[in-house]
Amino acid sequence: MEVAAVEVTVVVGNPKSRSRTREIAEAVAEFVIERIGARLAPTIDLCDVSGSMFRWPDATLENLENRLAATDIAVVASPTYKAAYTGLLKAFLDRFGNNGLAGVTAIPVMTGAGFQHALAVETSLRPVLVELGASVPTRGLYFEISRMDQMSKTVERWAMDNLETCDAIVGPARVGAGR
Repeated sequence: MEVAAVEVTVVVGNPKSRSRTREIAEAVAEFVIERIGARLAPTIDLCDVSGSMFRWPDATLENLENRLAATDIAVVASPTYKAAYTGLLKAFLDRFGNNGLAGVTAIPVMTGAGFQHALAVETSLRPVLVELGASVPTRGLYFEISRMDQMSKTVERWAMDNLETCDAIVGPARVGAGR
């Protein structure tokens, strides 16, 4: 049986295009890819589809939902709004049914202006991913935006502390997973 390449997909719930949140999430994905030899799928930047987020049915959004549900590892990122993730990300995740992300290993990432909201990644984003059936084996990454000049070091430190757990969950590339 052929070994399927592990796929990593980044989902960004920032209403601003090409945001710093996206930059950080993609940096996390790069560390995952380097660590396990995975393949990076195109980033799902929800600001690009925000105008159709509340349309049902919507072929573009259904395609994005299917892509996320079929990925092996999802880096799900949002800026912190009111001590939680954005409404844009919430609206997208609400499109998934019960266990809609079963089989996906998720890595929650949140950005914010200060560390007073650092637990938001664990208290708001992680629970919704688990509720949707995703496995969340690592601690989430909270990144203080004012430290963009330290992004590489911060993401690398997080990766060194957390990606071994992700290795154990994903293991060698899934065999016959149909992904």
